[in-house]
Amino acid sequence: MVGVRANKAHRDERFALIVLVTCSGIFVVAIALILGFLAFSGTRLFFHDHVSPFEFLFSTNWDGLGGHFGAAPFIVGSLIATGFAILVGGPLGVAIGVFFSELAPKRVADAMKPAIEVLVGIPSVVYGWLGLTVLVPLIGSIFHTGGDGLLAAGIVLSIMILPTVISLSEDALRVVPDSMREGSAALGATRWETISRVLVPSAKSGLAVAVILGIARAIGETLAVQLVLGNAPVFVTSLLRPASALTSEIVMDMGDAPDGTAFQHALFSMAFLLLLIAMGLILLIRFALRKRT
Repeated sequence: MVGVRANKAHRDERFALIVLVTCSGIFVVAIALILGFLAFSGTRLFFHDHVSPFEFLFSTNWDGLGGHFGAAPFIVGSLIATGFAILVGGPLGVAIGVFFSELAPKRVADAMKPAIEVLVGIPSVVYGWLGLTVLVPLIGSIFHTGGDGLLAAGIVLSIMILPTVISLSEDALRVVPDSMREGSAALGATRWETISRVLVPSAKSGLAVAVILGIARAIGETLAVQLVLGNAPVFVTSLLRPASALTSEIVMDMGDAPDGTAFQHALFSMAFLLLLIAMGLILLIRFALRKRT
């Protein structure tokens, strides 16, 4: 009887292992196919249409139908909007996560956590619409401009990434063993010293994941940015003037680009470049964290 149960357990284990390996393999293959398709389509502009990579990356002249494919304004716009969101939303989200995990009363933390998780699921178009109807007129009345531009886009993105950063930061801090808190207190450290010198360094990898996911959402956001950015294909000269980003320009031009043309290949190149920028930012953060250890 025991042998029969053992054999059944081994069969179940092998079956589960096969299912998990198959699912993992499908995921890896799907990601590889997506990356391969983007890489192939994104480089056709250079190898098939003979457009210079230098022109694509550094020229400010964009006219898809006219054969000019300078994506520099969109690259700079995406980097500034994402950088603004991370510089504002990243530290603020981590700080709020620290507050809920270590300082807030348990009732407050328990009540706020479901609310934060609900905010994660709000569609991006809602954030963009609120930015367009509330934030853009407010910025316009303060600075006497149209209101749309990188400042509005950066603020909207900062708000959008906050729920993700807060939730993941709080979770990262909560899994730190209580023995570390107790040991720090036993050595005479204040609560702030415990948080800044013990808990935050111990949860560094989890906090990094929170910021990385914030970057991924910020740089890949489309609708919210498109609604408040102004969508002007010009080089950025001010945070208060209309600009454009890679995501918003792809959405605006994808309907005008005929299949198989250099215009369509240029849009694929922008999508591939967006992927490379996101991967580069993630690797940069991981490298910076590794250097500190």
